[in-house]
Amino acid sequence: MSLAILVEIHYSEYCVAKKRGETILLTSTMLAVVPRTLEWSPNVAAVMIVCNVLAIAFARFTMKNPSSPPAMPSSNLFGGFGLPAVIGSACFGHILGAGVILGLSNMGVL
Repeated sequence: MSLAILVEIHYSEYCVAKKRGETILLTSTMLAVVPRTLEWSPNVAAVMIVCNVLAIAFARFTMKNPSSPPAMPSSNLFGGFGLPAVIGSACFGHILGAGVILGLSNMGVL
């Protein structure tokens, strides 16, 4: 039996599939799987802050030119980082933080 389903449309209780001109009506018990999502809490914020601090420290020691222009308004406050370094390290920190929060949530720690 080949899997030649061309169009698949999901309704709330039924799944309609068109296969080589014929319409098949299937009763679907589960149309979507929704993962458990975590509400914000101070623990989630602490994990995100730690991940961003680690990302900034990682960027500090691995970037070739962390002070490339344009400069930040108060460069001493940002550790001498330029705008690209601040944006890049903050993006990396948020990606790292999202992964850590999802992982800890799925393990049941958060």
